[in-house]
Amino acid sequence: MSAPRTGEPSVPAGQDAHRWWALVVIALAQLMVVLDATIVNIALPSAQNDLNMSDANRQWVITAYTLAFGGLLLLGGRIADLVGRKRTFIIGLIGFAGASALGGAATTSAMLFGARALQGAFAALLAPSALSLLTTTFTDPKERSKAFGIYGALAGSGSAIGFIAGGLLTEYLNWRWCLYVNIPIAMIAVFGAYSLLHDRPGHKNVRLDVPGAILGCGGLVAIVYGFSEAGSRGWTDSLVLALLALGVAMLVAFVWWQNRAPSPLLPLHIVTDRNRAGCFLTMGLAVIGLFGVFLFMTYYLQVILGYSPVKTGLAFLPLTVAIIIGSTQVSARLLPHVAPRRLMVPGMVLAAGGMLFFTQLTVDSDYAGELLPGLLLLGFGMGMTFMPVFATATAGVAPQDSGVTSATVNTSQQVGGSIGTALLNTIATTSSATFIAAHLRNPAQKDLVIREGIVHGYTVAIWWAVGIMLAAGLIAGLMVTAKAPKHLAPDAPVPESAT
Repeated sequence: MSAPRTGEPSVPAGQDAHRWWALVVIALAQLMVVLDATIVNIALPSAQNDLNMSDANRQWVITAYTLAFGGLLLLGGRIADLVGRKRTFIIGLIGFAGASALGGAATTSAMLFGARALQGAFAALLAPSALSLLTTTFTDPKERSKAFGIYGALAGSGSAIGFIAGGLLTEYLNWRWCLYVNIPIAMIAVFGAYSLLHDRPGHKNVRLDVPGAILGCGGLVAIVYGFSEAGSRGWTDSLVLALLALGVAMLVAFVWWQNRAPSPLLPLHIVTDRNRAGCFLTMGLAVIGLFGVFLFMTYYLQVILGYSPVKTGLAFLPLTVAIIIGSTQVSARLLPHVAPRRLMVPGMVLAAGGMLFFTQLTVDSDYAGELLPGLLLLGFGMGMTFMPVFATATAGVAPQDSGVTSATVNTSQQVGGSIGTALLNTIATTSSATFIAAHLRNPAQKDLVIREGIVHGYTVAIWWAVGIMLAAGLIAGLMVTAKAPKHLAPDAPVPESAT
């Protein structure tokens, strides 16, 4: 690097003079990926009506994205190592913009589902390359810690921004703009990436575990597809049983292959560690309930209570604020002094307690008295859990495993959201159909019975989610035996998503 001219601020040796602008580019791309997990939630009722989706299939708008994202995240990190992080980052941005354009122009539900899957696949390229570029751009420990803090704050606020933006775009423009909005954001980030980001060439000796990606992602898709088909066909249908059996078989084959692959997608020693395995399971189970609430509350507020999209987005804000407070003001302060499970177990119990409020919903429940307390408790409990899960799962790993470990936590988050959304949506739709069939005797009361049936389906599914949350707390209490960390490393991996 040439010496600075007179009057210019000096730049420490090895530091990029434009590194803070580079952070803006990286954070902008990451924000786009994170908010896309929630921005479409608010638009979903409008999209379902416009494209004539069934209640059983609507969950694919969410799960197509999270499945592709979670299922391909580890492969995306390997691709970034192979072809270079900057190149992978730019490819991910362009692909994400193209997939968003396709989704916004969708004329059928299948076209929208496919576009959302493509978005998830390109997000799986973007997220690990963005994190790696942040690490290589900021080499000074103090500056890196500050950069990670900004990056993490944006990731944590992504869900709130998604809810508000989704409401505004849906109400004042059209649900399609919840997808189109990514195009200008991605183009700005591409221009900034070309101008500001620097990276070493890729490593030609990196090997991609394509069979592992096919087995892992394929198994998850089969299980989620089986769950979704159970809503219309029944749990004992031959196709449903075949899909679930195929999914389990592919995942077993995935584990077998990871023991033998020359360059495994997921080195098994990472998940066989007791504390990390407990964290992965806790995260996956916890997110099942959270994503279920996003789906059901969106429909409950708009379809049952008649909220506008903007009002619905604002109604979710207390949940996001509670997550941030629980994470930054409680867990971050207590974690250096207490064992992680002493935060994770109460966090899951609080979250389950919050969800109990939603099991009492009726067709005319009051937001302030019945919904708000549940949202606050759920958010606070999730915030108490997220921070120790990420810190414990990534603590003490070898440097060469830090990236794949961080990606595995995020994979468990996305996979939990995918399976949970599909499973709980199926439980809700089948319970609703059973209720309506049993109570619809007077045609004059048809509309009321249908509304009551829909809410009944939500409450039954949420009871299941409460049980899953408590199971997550039990697993955290039994499996996570790590002691209180003395300190957190300033360059510890930061989660790609903190929704």
